[in-house]
Amino acid sequence: MIVEILPSKAQGIVEAPPSKSMAHRLLLAAGFAAGESEIANLAQSNDVAATLDCLNALGARISIHGDTATITGIDPRFRKAAATLPCRESGSTLRFLLPLCLLSDAEATLTGTEKLLSRPLSVYESLCRQGRLRFEPGKTSISVAGPLKSGAFVFSGGISSQFVTGLLYALPLLPADSEIRLLPPIESRSYIDLTLSALEAFGVSAFWANETTLRIPGGQSYSPRRVSVEGDWSNAAFLEGLNLLGNDVRVTGLNPESLQGDRVYRMHFAALQSGTPTIDLRDCPDLGPVLFALAGALHGATFTGIERLRLKESDRIAVMQEELKKFGVRTEASANTLTVFPGITAPRAQLFGHNDHRVVMADALLCTSVGGSIAGAEAVAKSYPDFFDRYRSLGVDIHELDQQQ
Repeated sequence: MIVEILPSKAQGIVEAPPSKSMAHRLLLAAGFAAGESEIANLAQSNDVAATLDCLNALGARISIHGDTATITGIDPRFRKAAATLPCRESGSTLRFLLPLCLLSDAEATLTGTEKLLSRPLSVYESLCRQGRLRFEPGKTSISVAGPLKSGAFVFSGGISSQFVTGLLYALPLLPADSEIRLLPPIESRSYIDLTLSALEAFGVSAFWANETTLRIPGGQSYSPRRVSVEGDWSNAAFLEGLNLLGNDVRVTGLNPESLQGDRVYRMHFAALQSGTPTIDLRDCPDLGPVLFALAGALHGATFTGIERLRLKESDRIAVMQEELKKFGVRTEASANTLTVFPGITAPRAQLFGHNDHRVVMADALLCTSVGGSIAGAEAVAKSYPDFFDRYRSLGVDIHELDQQQ
């Protein structure tokens, strides 16, 4: 899909979309609870659909009515039949569910795109090798089998929090207690805290014993609940970012007490407006594209802690450099630093989404100021399927172009 965005004045009130991060977590807990749970305020993004499909493949019963999913869960420890889990392009789905598949000695095959299966899984591979568990990776699938055992798990604190989350869901169901020890410094702690809150909501206990150690009591079970998905600070940044470009938008539906780490975007927005800051992205990597775009439109900035941005849906450092260059923005990158210099112009070439939802939204944000067209714009469906509708509701002039144009 190609969309053209004309320079526009955005104005109005818009509700933040439901949090994809929290939706995954709540759906998983419901999927393994004995009884019927209800998850309200659910956005049918591609990633959320992948998690629902995988739960269904494992035997959970799911019905969708509007924005609400009703789920009757299953106990993954007692799965006897082989299962194929279609993870599509969702890294969260793959990494969250893999340890849960290891609770049974029945084979599970997690499938996905070649890009998804090329993203790092070495943490789980090492865990399986050490425990003599099956772990057979391929280009578009990975086959695993357990049973996983309780114990002490030691990892670098620099790994993706998704690996920690996956274990936090599986380990409480084992008979004995477990620990996860993270070697400092620990990145993305806020995402781990988000997981702990979702577990607590479904009656499961796991907690920080100290600054680097998570304690997970064994012998637990998930209890069914009725909960609602909170607003998404990550994607709300692409709405509120319009204000830094001279627009007048108010975003509602965000919990100021949320554990979502990306709530820091307002602090970073203020820094971008007032000067040329240095911003550390280690605890909020998903804010990278929107902050890079706004830095180019304002006074510039230097970003550190960027390594993990290269391992997302795209290499977000390389592709954002490519896209910003089309807007006339100069950048300089090293292994762990990106400097964005100020000054945007109308794009010199057609923009491209690189199959990355956050890159498309970053391009679209800048296009509201200087115009431009974006190929591959359908990638927004990964997390925010009605993104362009939300922009239109605020008065942004957006047109879908014929692919031949």
